[in-house]
Amino acid sequence: MGKELGIEGILVGHYTDLEKATGCTVVIFPQGATAGMDVRGGSPGTRACDSLTGFRSAGKIHAVLFTGGSTFGLGATDGVLQFLLEKGWGVKIDHLTIPLVPSAVIFDLFIGSSKAWPGPQDGIKACLEAQATTPMGTVGAGTGAVIGKLLGTRHGTKGGLGWALVATQGLKVGCLTVVNAFGDVVDPAKDKILAGARDPENGTFLNAAQAMKKGILRQIPDFSTNTTLALVVTNAALSRNACIRVSQMAHGGMTRVINPFHTDFDGDLVITASLGQEEADTNLVGLMAAEALEKSIINAVKAATPLHGIPSADEIPRKLP
Repeated sequence: MGKELGIEGILVGHYTDLEKATGCTVVIFPQGATAGMDVRGGSPGTRACDSLTGFRSAGKIHAVLFTGGSTFGLGATDGVLQFLLEKGWGVKIDHLTIPLVPSAVIFDLFIGSSKAWPGPQDGIKACLEAQATTPMGTVGAGTGAVIGKLLGTRHGTKGGLGWALVATQGLKVGCLTVVNAFGDVVDPAKDKILAGARDPENGTFLNAAQAMKKGILRQIPDFSTNTTLALVVTNAALSRNACIRVSQMAHGGMTRVINPFHTDFDGDLVITASLGQEEADTNLVGLMAAEALEKSIINAVKAATPLHGIPSADEIPRKLP
């Protein structure tokens, strides 16, 4: 059973390969959506995203793809394009239909298979599974996600995919997030680490921020193998520039629950998609987006299951007080 998205006009589908620890997730907007993006991490991997940034001319997008496989996984976008084209979903230019599909990747090649990543047929499979609900955890683009890589992937905790919805007075803001962060994920309400780097000696959480202050450096050369990808979706009527502003504000949710965040080693980005149905203040939408992003990260961690020797958060022993 998947979690209800709670917003009309979007469909979410996944391709998941547990054996090879990779996958992809597509969010489809059959009627199109106005979108804008903000990138804060130092190592993003994207395709067709430039038009979502400032001072660009772009029509509506019809899907967003998040995928594993690093830059190789961007090939899955071709399958999404083919699916949308066959459906007739895209920008109409004379007799042509041109779908616009911004895509972004996570690096998941250090667990499962280092020679496997989603391709065009897997993008199509994700589209064929698209519906108004979504599972969470070790699924889709979150299949091979790992959190807390200060000492390398093998000493991290299983990451994953999460969804959360925030609503008030008819305004709805949801967020789908793939959590593959370099830093730890922290519960801000309880000020405790939920997932992150693990001490090689006893398996407990290391506390990456404190360890970095003490001069501990990573022992495995897998720099730039981390990212948190977020897609904010709202029924508010926003311009592309307003979508960019909401994306900027939404990063606040990321910074509340990931520490350290937006490092040189992360490709953190937020895309905001407006379905244009409800009049709303951009600042309110941004506030709600940050809250939804924060909750989606925590949901991803709590729903994640162990894979290929990477334990889930609920398997980590707790330090004695």
